[in-house]
Amino acid sequence: MLGFRCFRCGLETERAEYVCPSCGGNLDVVWDYKALRKKVTRKALAENKDWSVWRYKDLMPIRRWRGVPTARVGWTPLYKAERLGEALGLSDLWLKDDGRNPSASFKDRAGAVAAAKALELGERIVTGASTGNAASSMACLSASLGLKTIIFVPEKAPAAKIAQLLMFGSSVIAVKGSYDQAFDLCLKATERFGWYNRNTGHNPFTREGKKTCSFELAEQLGWRCPDQVFVSVGDGNILSGLWKGFKDFFALGLLDRLPRMVAVQARHSDAVKRAFETGVLRPVSGETLADSISVSLPRDGEAAVKALKESKGYAVSVTDEEILAAMRETARRESVFAEPAGAASVAGLRKAAAKGLVKPSDKTVVVVTGNGLKDVASAMKAVGKPHLIEPDIRELEKLAAKERLCRR
Repeated sequence: MLGFRCFRCGLETERAEYVCPSCGGNLDVVWDYKALRKKVTRKALAENKDWSVWRYKDLMPIRRWRGVPTARVGWTPLYKAERLGEALGLSDLWLKDDGRNPSASFKDRAGAVAAAKALELGERIVTGASTGNAASSMACLSASLGLKTIIFVPEKAPAAKIAQLLMFGSSVIAVKGSYDQAFDLCLKATERFGWYNRNTGHNPFTREGKKTCSFELAEQLGWRCPDQVFVSVGDGNILSGLWKGFKDFFALGLLDRLPRMVAVQARHSDAVKRAFETGVLRPVSGETLADSISVSLPRDGEAAVKALKESKGYAVSVTDEEILAAMRETARRESVFAEPAGAASVAGLRKAAAKGLVKPSDKTVVVVTGNGLKDVASAMKAVGKPHLIEPDIRELEKLAAKERLCRR
């Protein structure tokens, strides 16, 4: 690790606490790829039996290792989605199910690195603002390290995510307002009380954890780079992290090309899409049932837009109704239960495929970022209520006839 480079003004610095000391822009970690080429090789990875994010320790921003979370993060399953692919007219479609991480979210990748970094720095209290996933991830992974977590969430955060936070021992502060307001209050708390801040975008090391998903994809696909990678986008940090991972492996000579990145956003929470198309990043309403991507002003928006431009990618917006439909389709065709934000990427793929933006033979990866149990209320909106009858065989016969349940 050589230092940092600002996404906004390009300033390079060897040391920084959170954001650019010159303009306040988000920072990117800069690596010495020449030195790393001797250590990070296909052969070394093939011999590595650590099936977690820590198999990539040489590409982690930790200088003095003082411990890592007990829970295993990473190496989530990658499925060949044949039935979904057939429905969409795609012959080489893959689903990366990151809902299989310890706290059931992609955010565990960032939380693991943030926790290890906090331990390295001698911090004892970690804070963060979240719609739920980043927070529950931080709480889950910090617990085994004895780190105290103080979490800010909007008051409308899903109950399941709040339950996770409380179960892992976090002090949860529900803010009467939006995620963006919770984020700003968390920043003020960091300045006032000196807590270690893991906020998306604000902390440059979260991106370094999220990039491990790209490393896994490269290995799981037998070093064949995808043509397109679809991911749901809120703050933009997962998108910029995935792109960083592919670029790292390309710079190390482990991949011979790079994929196109595709950002999928909810229709009223599409600030990154609009910025990509207009060149100006402005706040939007952020309203969507997909709470994990409900963001007014993306905190890593500049990096996300840059990732789309560098990868020659594009952005797609989807409605809440399309997201609910994608939840059903992903579960019923591929046995993957996704929360709304996780299924949004599938909804975006369906729309892009219908527009001819995805070739039938493209090697296409869809990242499912969270498990459906994180938001049961939305899942019930997608599928409706169960049948309710008396414990009487005659009532069952009537229902079976009406719903054609006996049909083979």
